[in-house]
Amino acid sequence: KGELRIQSLTFDDAGMYQCIAENAHGIIYANAELKIVASPPTFELNPMKKKILAAKGGRVIIECKPKAAPKPKFSWSKGTELLVNGSRIHIWDDGSLEIVNVTRLDEGRYTCFAENNRGKANSTGVLEMTEATRITLAPLNVDVTVGENATMQCIASHDPSLDLTFIWSLNGFVIDFEKEHEHYERNVMV
Repeated sequence: KGELRIQSLTFDDAGMYQCIAENAHGIIYANAELKIVASPPTFELNPMKKKILAAKGGRVIIECKPKAAPKPKFSWSKGTELLVNGSRIHIWDDGSLEIVNVTRLDEGRYTCFAENNRGKANSTGVLEMTEATRITLAPLNVDVTVGENATMQCIASHDPSLDLTFIWSLNGFVIDFEKEHEHYERNVMV
C-alpha cells in the first residue's frame, strides 16, 4: 500500500525519507523528514492549577498535563500520602485524577508526579471544597393565553464565596436578553 511503518523508534531513525513510485511510464519522488522528539516531563507550559474547587458531594477532575516524550507514567499524592485507585479515586491514563463524592476530608495539597526514561517532574495544587449549587425553586409549567405575559422563577442556593449566574434557554438555545429585550425581560432578585 506504499506505507512504511517503523516500530520502537530510536534517534538513528531520524532523517530524510524518500518514497519512489515507479511504473512503465516513469518515476516520481516524494520526501519527508522524520524528527525524533525526546524530553523529560516539564510543567513549564502547563502547570497544575494552584487552586481547584470541588462541590461537596460532587465529582472533580484535576488535570496533569506535562510536556514529555515518551509519554510519562503518572502518580499522585495528597500531602505525603501516595494515592492509589479505589472506589472514590481514579488516576486516568492521561494523568488526570478523578475524585467522586467529594467531602471536606478531600481538601488539601495534591501533587502529580510524571516520569519517563528522560527524567521526572511534579506540580502541585490545592483542592478546596465549596457548597454545591442547588435549585431551590424551579420554574413551573405555565399555561398562558396568547398575547398575555408569562413569568417564570428560578431560585438557587450556592456557596457564598462564589458568584452565581442564571442562564435561561428556550428549546436548548440560550436566550440573549440584550438582542431580545423587547420580548424577554430578566428580573434579578438579590
